[in-house]
Amino acid sequence: VPYPARYRSPYPRTKALAEQAVVRASSAGIRTIILRPHLIWGPGDNHLVPRIIERAHRLRRIGDGRNLVDTVYIDNAAEAHLLAAVALKKRPELSGRIYFISQGEPIPLWDMVNAILKAGGHKPVRKSISSNKAMVIGTVLEWVYRVLRLNGEPQMTRFVAEELASAHWFDIGAACKDLGYRPKVSTTVGLQRLKEWLENEHKTV
Repeated sequence: VPYPARYRSPYPRTKALAEQAVVRASSAGIRTIILRPHLIWGPGDNHLVPRIIERAHRLRRIGDGRNLVDTVYIDNAAEAHLLAAVALKKRPELSGRIYFISQGEPIPLWDMVNAILKAGGHKPVRKSISSNKAMVIGTVLEWVYRVLRLNGEPQMTRFVAEELASAHWFDIGAACKDLGYRPKVSTTVGLQRLKEWLENEHKTV
């Protein structure tokens, strides 16, 4: 699939630019493998899990809730990197190739969000808004933040609205075949570990 001509936000654009730089490095003689771990989560997460939990009481499901997503537990993501290093040493011809890394278990996105909320001791998301309304809200908030030069990021953006309303999961067959990747920690086990970590974090606060 080619890179898009336009990006919804700087985040995917900079990821794509970095990836292309690594591919060019491979063409220049440096052995590289590009991994695309999708939505990493687990104990110690300072990005995805905290954002979901911090917004637990004001989250709204966007769209019909049937869009599938595949994430990756942190230990599996780390294992993929180790496997890539070993594979690259044994098979130099893999240099420059790109691999998706995930649990290999696509599930409804909002089931995953609710599972993370449950691990943090919160109730599931009940209310919802349409994807079109979320996109309008994101567009307006982006404009307000840009014009008024506000710090931080809007509660909703076009990129986030699209991410939460659309399906995004990928075939990890190439990683399994070339790198020997197999998700060792299931989503169920990972969520239990996340729950235990969050409980311990709460006790120490």
